[in-house]
Amino acid sequence: MATDAPIPRERAERIARAHACLRCKEYTYRKVAVKPSTPALHEALGEVWHAVLVCGVCGTTQELGIDADGDVVYAG
Repeated sequence: MATDAPIPRERAERIARAHACLRCKEYTYRKVAVKPSTPALHEALGEVWHAVLVCGVCGTTQELGIDADGDVVYAG
């Protein structure tokens, strides 16, 4: 259930940092970039924030989609 206003960027960044690396399962990130979703991803998945994370342990780059309620809609 979506709220009236989406979560702020700072909250989306905290949610992204709290997501474990898909490869090594660590929570240490070298880089976290959170930006608004593209219109296509917003329409298809309900994504409001798009996060790109680079693991500080194994170097894996992963992407997260976060919806207006702060739920992760995809990770890959």
